[in-house]
Amino acid sequence: MKKIVIITLLLISVIIAQGQILTPVKWSYAAKRISKTEAVVVLRATMQPGWHIYSQYVNEGGPIPTSFKFTPSKSYSLTGKTSEPKALEKFENTFDMNVRYFENSVIFQQKIKLATAQAIVKGKLEFMACNDSKCLPPEEIAFSVAIK
Repeated sequence: MKKIVIITLLLISVIIAQGQILTPVKWSYAAKRISKTEAVVVLRATMQPGWHIYSQYVNEGGPIPTSFKFTPSKSYSLTGKTSEPKALEKFENTFDMNVRYFENSVIFQQKIKLATAQAIVKGKLEFMACNDSKCLPPEEIAFSVAIK
């Protein structure tokens, strides 16, 4: 009987703990070919209402900016920096400064020069999500995009 009670309590604890994990940002990845030797990797973030992530261009002392680290490969090379649309800007008391951020959804794009007919672009992205009352710890996510 003791074992059943302990197992039941453990299962309830796991269920409650999982219910508290916030994931207000979902990422999706794609690639579109521009020519035989060029492609664009598209990294899209979709935020739940009330949540936002920050631009790649945040002043020192502010929140963690969104960043992208592409794994070096002989199949491709990066052309320029990862681009982003014009960000919203507002003063945030938490950081005591103006910050650039995105709500709802945002698309980041990285131009790629291909050295082979096909490639798999891999890397990691890091971002920080906040709403009006709290910020979540920075999160790092691995991504992989096939260019055919």
